[in-house]
Amino acid sequence: MEYDKNNIFARILRKEIPANVVYEDDYALAFHDVNPKAPIHILVIPKGEFISFYDFMETASPGLVVGFSKAIHHVLHAFDLQEMGFRLLSNYGVHGGQEVPHYHVHIFGGRLLGRMLPEG
Repeated sequence: MEYDKNNIFARILRKEIPANVVYEDDYALAFHDVNPKAPIHILVIPKGEFISFYDFMETASPGLVVGFSKAIHHVLHAFDLQEMGFRLLSNYGVHGGQEVPHYHVHIFGGRLLGRMLPEG
């Protein structure tokens, strides 16, 4: 799959679409999801053209991988999520439910999140 330079997250990174940014550095941009599924629902996206976690790990520099992970940690700390717990989620492909073809991590918190997948 080829990276779509006009996906919504690429456009947010280029500042063509506004976002409610909570953190930004050289490696990542973090912002509130416009359709939150929990009281805290932040998206963290790496700065670069990566379709998925798999693509990111195959092609990103070691510095970007570390910087992106540290950006996620910064957001967790800023929202004090280490105290009560949180969920990190990254969807991939059709079966994984990926909607935007730019690698991103969802951070959920602020309430009891329950089971991740239904049994069965």
